[in-house]
Amino acid sequence: MEESKRDLLKLIQLNFNRLSKGQKLIAQYITSHYDKAAFMTASKLGEKVGVSESTVVRFANALGFSGYPSLQRSLQELIKNKLTTVQRLGMADDLSNKDVFLKKILRADMDNIRSTLDEIDTETFEEVIDIICNAKRIYVLGLRSSTALAGYLGFYLSLISDNVKVVSFGMSDIFEQLLRVSEEDLVIGISYPRYSRKTIEALRYVQKRNCKIVGISDSLISPIASIADHTLVARSNMVSFVDSLVAPMSLINALIIAIGMRNKDEVTKYFKRLEDIWDEYNIYGGKERSDIFTF
Repeated sequence: MEESKRDLLKLIQLNFNRLSKGQKLIAQYITSHYDKAAFMTASKLGEKVGVSESTVVRFANALGFSGYPSLQRSLQELIKNKLTTVQRLGMADDLSNKDVFLKKILRADMDNIRSTLDEIDTETFEEVIDIICNAKRIYVLGLRSSTALAGYLGFYLSLISDNVKVVSFGMSDIFEQLLRVSEEDLVIGISYPRYSRKTIEALRYVQKRNCKIVGISDSLISPIASIADHTLVARSNMVSFVDSLVAPMSLINALIIAIGMRNKDEVTKYFKRLEDIWDEYNIYGGKERSDIFTF
């Protein structure tokens, strides 16, 4: 059943004839407007097609789901990689009420973190920490919207260890930056919808060289999950054309802190030296210097 839920439109087609009249209206709307239906509440969807909210819930049950939220999550997973930016922008139509849209977006981010917390595999998380700590070299790869996540992870890992490289678009091609990977190394690939094809190609490239791969993505059925040796899942259900990176950032924070605590003594010594340098060269503005505003 779980496999068939991944192709929700096919599931609807197979069950269409045995649906009630009201349920068929819902099925027809979802089939034609899946990009909008995926982000409607049961009440909103019922109102749109002219049926009650309870009919929408029964429709979800008729397809084998425990309730409407389960059906909605399945539909969102199905369409994540199909939505264009224009379609995502259209999803913001019901956010035009300025009194509610801010709270709705913040709640969506909270839901992403809550789902991530509920679904995180702590055993996999610990295994990933072991792999990172034992890798000869660590490459962090994230393109498009995931560039910010890769840069953040790479920045803090490089403060903890001197064997970290962030792979990104620049003067050198992605593959040139990964040319020296070996089976002793680790590539951390970060990919969120709409999944960058270049990221997937790069991970397949290092996979052929027997390099260890850790994926960070929104689902175990994302393209990189089938390539990675271990995948950490952090949800990123979008509300509009902007990808929500709150939960992935929180997961990355947890990863950095866990690695730092694993090497606490060494990291403490390193940061003490850094603090001396920051203080000497006035990197931060916490301490005033009498000569700063001398004219």
